This record gives sequence, C-alpha cells and structure tokens, in this order.
Amino acid sequence: MKFTKAMFFSFGVLCALSGLFNKGYAADNRLLMATTTSTDNTGLLDYLAPYLQADTGIELNWVAVGTGKALMLGKNCDVDILMVHAPEVEKQFIVDGYGIMRRRIMYNDFVLIGPAGDPARIGGKTVAEALKTIALKQAAFVSRGDESGTHKAEVSFWAAAGIEVPDKERWYIQTGQGMISSINIAEQINAYTFADRGTFIKYESNEKNNPPLVILVEGDNVLRNQYSVLKLNPDRCKDVRKDLDKQAKADKFIEWITSSKAQQLIRDFKLMGKQLFIPNADS
Repeated sequence: MKFTKAMFFSFGVLCALSGLFNKGYAADNRLLMATTTSTDNTGLLDYLAPYLQADTGIELNWVAVGTGKALMLGKNCDVDILMVHAPEVEKQFIVDGYGIMRRRIMYNDFVLIGPAGDPARIGGKTVAEALKTIALKQAAFVSRGDESGTHKAEVSFWAAAGIEVPDKERWYIQTGQGMISSINIAEQINAYTFADRGTFIKYESNEKNNPPLVILVEGDNVLRNQYSVLKLNPDRCKDVRKDLDKQAKADKFIEWITSSKAQQLIRDFKLMGKQLFIPNADS
C-alpha cells in the first residue's frame, strides 16, 4: 500500500509525514520502506506488495524519493528498511554504521534519451562522446539534480567524460524532481536526459508506445543500474532496537525479496512485453 506520492514539496514535509506514519504501528504487520521513484513509478511495488502480504503477512508501506533522501530517512530512523540504487553510497552507508546488511535484488540500465530528431546528433555514440557533444553544442539537458541514484550516476558520467558538471550553464536544467516528472520536463523543452530503463518503458507506455523522447545512447558498460535492499543498524535506531517485531519484519522482507519466488515475480514484471528489471539476488 502506497501512502505518499513520489514527490513532496520539501524534505521536511516528507520527514514529518513519514514520522507520523511511523508512530504506533509496531504491533501490526506494516513495514515502512524508503525507496526510489523508479520502483514506484514503474508499478513494481504495487505489483509485488500483494504477493508479499500473502506469503508473509507483511503490509508494505513506502515513500518514494531519490536515493539520497531515502538514505537520509534511514539515517534518521524514520523508516524500517531501504530499497535504493546507488551502490557506492550504499556501501558507505554500511561503513558509517547506519546499516548492517546490503543485499542485491535486481538491476536494469540507464539510457540517454532525447528528442526523436536528435538535434545534437548523439545517437549511437558512447556516453562520454554524447556528453561532450551536448556540452559543445550547448544542447538543452535536464538533470534531476536531487541526489537520487540517477543523479549520482549522471554526475559520474560527466566526470568520466572529463567534464565538470555544467550546473551553472543555462542549457543545463535541474528539476529537483522524480524521474517521470523530469522526463516530462525534458519532453516539453526538447531536451536530453538520463533515465533508468524501467521508468523509460513506463513513459513509453504512458505515451502509447509513441514517445516524443527516444533512447539515443544505450549499452555502454558504465550504464548498469543496480538495486539493493539495506537493513538498518538497530544500534543507531532506538525504536528499532527495542522493537524486535520491526527487526523480524525487516529480516522477513529481505528473505522474501531475495527468494526464488520473488525473483521470478520481478523477472515476470513487464510492460508492453518489455522487461523492466532483471533479478540478480543470487549472482
């Protein structure tokens, strides 16, 4: 069950809401998860939640934000578990003592999309070549600019291309919004942007398989997009430490989402016959 929208007007509002929902439900079967906008926008969690509840009795509740904000919710002990997609930051989260377990769940890849007419002529180039061309031609580019997993990946792509993130350039537009919203903004201004493939397929579906923005760069090795589940460190969160039921539910969720049944459900989740995520819990 989803009780918040993917985007909030401020991080403070998000924390306040999640704190309210987090109070007083320790004795029931709800598990509160902070996750990325892509697992929500694509419909994956709406699809998985009924199976989870039928198999375990857990009622999954979630807030969908960028990975950076999701990790902050974990640090603040405002949620019970995390599902995110920024591996290096996740590993640091564990090293810093905020989490005690990280398990891979699934992956897809990032794609560089843009107007079908491709005014900057980046189609078929490598990621680095495409970004160099966009910067040289000052073609309109939309960035989420929100410390999400997608934004963190985009920043790393600019660095790999030897280009400082052009955040002061007029042609570089930062939305501070989720993936679908950012794609829609890119569509409105005829711009390029990065998206995870799952959310792009959802966008295609919304556009009845005739989207104004199309995939122009894909298949580069650097574009892999790994999703993982993180268990919070109970020693950092007093409520979790005291509440063995919360810990048990988090363990049960991790066991279920990495099980062969859940992995097959992820494999079977498709839109327009296209696979959005590839399970890899055992790889």
